[in-house]
Amino acid sequence: MRLPINIEELLNGRAVEGDRLEYKTGWNPDAIYRTICAFANDFDETGGGYIVVGVKEENGRAIRPVAGIGPDQIEPIEKDMVGFNNLIRPYYQPRLYVEEVDCKTILIIKVSPGERRPYKVPDQITAKQKAYNYYIRYNSSSIVPKDEYERELINLANRMPFDDRGNDDIKLTDISPLLLHDYLVKVKSSLADISLTDHMEDVLEQMDLLEPVPEGKRIKNVAAMMFAERPDRFFKQAQVEIVLFPEGREKNPDNLIEVEPIRGSVPTMIRDTLSYLRTNVIKKQIIKPKDREQSITFYNYPYQALEEAVVNSLYHRDWTIREPIEITVEPERISILSFSGPNHTIPMEDVRTGMSLRSRRYRNRRLGEFLKELDLTEGRATGIPTIQDELRENGSPQAIIETDEERTYFLMDIPCHPDFFAGRVILNSDVTKDVTKDVTKELSERQQLILQLIKDDAFVTTNDMSQKTGVATRTIKRDLVYLQELGIIDRKGGRKEGHWVIITDK
Repeated sequence: MRLPINIEELLNGRAVEGDRLEYKTGWNPDAIYRTICAFANDFDETGGGYIVVGVKEENGRAIRPVAGIGPDQIEPIEKDMVGFNNLIRPYYQPRLYVEEVDCKTILIIKVSPGERRPYKVPDQITAKQKAYNYYIRYNSSSIVPKDEYERELINLANRMPFDDRGNDDIKLTDISPLLLHDYLVKVKSSLADISLTDHMEDVLEQMDLLEPVPEGKRIKNVAAMMFAERPDRFFKQAQVEIVLFPEGREKNPDNLIEVEPIRGSVPTMIRDTLSYLRTNVIKKQIIKPKDREQSITFYNYPYQALEEAVVNSLYHRDWTIREPIEITVEPERISILSFSGPNHTIPMEDVRTGMSLRSRRYRNRRLGEFLKELDLTEGRATGIPTIQDELRENGSPQAIIETDEERTYFLMDIPCHPDFFAGRVILNSDVTKDVTKDVTKELSERQQLILQLIKDDAFVTTNDMSQKTGVATRTIKRDLVYLQELGIIDRKGGRKEGHWVIITDK
């Protein structure tokens, strides 16, 4: 079997969060099966996890080159796992992959959330006398749940998220080979080499997109969300609707422009929605102060904030509700409305403050996995802080979030930059004073760290920056563009042979 994601992305920790990834230097079935049990129980509903055997780790990161395991161990391990899987209650079978890395052999055990959770496993699966316990993940450890944690785990029985359920209405012919192949190429999966014309079902099986049922297998909802050209055939109103009110909805509700509904797979809807907003809504203002060489650039709406908001609206929406994503554009704001609202595990005060909305339950965990592998989202609870950071760095007011007590909807208002809304294009004296000060002091801590990394090594790569800052390469690239627009750094030479140059170093 072939690993559905790129092995280098997995080892670098960019494809999967740290608490969903565990490294083992060698084959230690007692510890490994406790982790398998914890990942299968998926207590925080984050999508299971991966166990990498044959790799040492330091501070949660893989040490390269990998240690590897002997090729003669593979067959005995496979035989051991057949017996050990039968000891999990109820029965559970993880997926085993053999990969070659750094000229060494390693094993990847992929553990998807179990359909028959909660699961128990012997504390020592190799012992003669076996004591069974549930296991869950707590940060990066596998532990036995106690008291309310155990009760909550038991309550998860038969509660499979909608995107991970099989759907009788979805057929193999509904899955687009072009969309699926494009995805596999983008994530650098070895499955991209397989002919989808002849082996579509095999590929979906290896990607854990089929649900076993007595009658055979059903394609999971997330497969249609990601790889069907028209998922709205299965999920009614799965579309994005954009309406523009040039004078404002309250001032002149009759003056409106309705855009043709945007349909397609989730990545397609994200791409087409952002393309429309970038072309028809986003405007840039460049100001050249008299007393300095560097120009100042700001936007009516920073693209990155809109990107996060659009992705979040499709990622976290309730696909069982027959309502579209609604985007309303007015002179003073962009409003994005989706259904339903934030999870009840998120305190209402956190919603009102509009900062980090950290949930214990994620509505579409599998969809989130795919979007993360495409670098469209960075992981759990990062979307709202990123939106607020981008608005702050653009000089815009903070976004406002609204929902009701029943959490039936999620409304985000993204304010227009005040200079655009007020129609000011010439800086007054106060604004001139603001932009002539040291711009490096206005950078976020992450951007200042990136600047320091460039100062230390002009040839530092975006991948290196990603590892040292702990954020996705997508965010790093965004910050680099921002630093270039501010005139702080510049790029000399090509992508591979080039290097960074510090322009402003106050």
